[in-house]
Amino acid sequence: MKIVLAYSGGLDTSVLVSWLKDKYQAEIIAFCANIGQEEELKGLDKKAKATGARKVYIDDLQEEFARDFIFPIMQAGAIYEGQYFLGTSIARPLIAKRMVEIARKEKAQALAHGATGKGNDQARFEIAAAALEPNIEVIAPWRDEAFRNQFPGRAEMIQYCRDKKIDVEASAKKPYSMDRNLLHISYEAGILEDPWLDASAPAHRHMYKLSVSPEDAPDKPQYVNLDFEKGNCVAINGKAMSALGIVKRLNQLGGKHGIGRVDLVENRFVGMKSRGVYETPGGTILHFAHRQIESLTMDREVMHLRDSLMPKYAELVYYGFWFAPERLALQALITESQTNVTGTVRLKLYRGNIITAGRKSPLSLYNPAIATMEADPTEAYNQDDATGFIRLNTLRLKVAAQVKDQRLKKNQER
Repeated sequence: MKIVLAYSGGLDTSVLVSWLKDKYQAEIIAFCANIGQEEELKGLDKKAKATGARKVYIDDLQEEFARDFIFPIMQAGAIYEGQYFLGTSIARPLIAKRMVEIARKEKAQALAHGATGKGNDQARFEIAAAALEPNIEVIAPWRDEAFRNQFPGRAEMIQYCRDKKIDVEASAKKPYSMDRNLLHISYEAGILEDPWLDASAPAHRHMYKLSVSPEDAPDKPQYVNLDFEKGNCVAINGKAMSALGIVKRLNQLGGKHGIGRVDLVENRFVGMKSRGVYETPGGTILHFAHRQIESLTMDREVMHLRDSLMPKYAELVYYGFWFAPERLALQALITESQTNVTGTVRLKLYRGNIITAGRKSPLSLYNPAIATMEADPTEAYNQDDATGFIRLNTLRLKVAAQVKDQRLKKNQER
């Protein structure tokens, strides 16, 4: 039997390589997607093989991640429950997609992951895998009672590694868990399970990796111009970049100015609430700038339609339905809505704030000659027309009010 394991090199997946190999008498093919973890990728190939993996794939998927996953959700304006930029959610379908490709190449019978049975990631991995390869088996050890009994806590996992001579750097006590990729870093569990804990306090300053606190940001604003074509950012300060280059540069700018920190309690797909702290510096800037250029170039009814669908779109991504037909259908509408979203947005970054400093577009729907409070030289808008417009829009309200008055009079007569 061959099993493709989603591998990070941490304590959990180091245990899983050995545990899966022993339980299933299987060849383990470890896979790690480089989606922007930075230093976490060092030495993974050697470590996985020393742990028992027969083969290791470490694939650089950063450009694909930025172009085909991050940019589409930015076009959609997708934010889950009004706060979460979907940083972890959007990475999982890409990882699952590549795992399926490797499984086909290696003729593996199963995929495996170390996602907890209480979280969202188990659903995201398995829903994506089912959509792409419906007959492949998925092994989720944390949903195996025998596995949970063997490893009720980190201490048992650490001891298992010692007994198996698996080299891991782990302590029995960890203040929180962290997940990093190109779009964000998420922090949860441990001390963060107390929703009253102030994660922005100086005592927790060391936790953050991508950004300084707004209090420590430069006391001088920085201006930045973002160029958009059909809803995608293509250049920063006039310099053309790939999707990956755009996200990396905006992460640097946002992090420098303390932008993109969010502390929230969210509703997990499995039914419970979870507290998480997130850093999304580049994504926050990109989302804000995209909305500004849309305000200038997008038709009102198209915008309102897209906005009405955004919560559903964000929910589909959060739950793991990236490859579902309904998400693909929504994406087609969103892509069409972006046809004229082209132009430049000027932003001012200052101590955690993103301030609009200008916007322009060759496809702008804003006409100052029509919008002006002065005399309209185009005569496109006749203010007299508003009388009939308002009269028609108030007709139903007047009729309803009259019916209500008649009903009240009848009740009083009784």
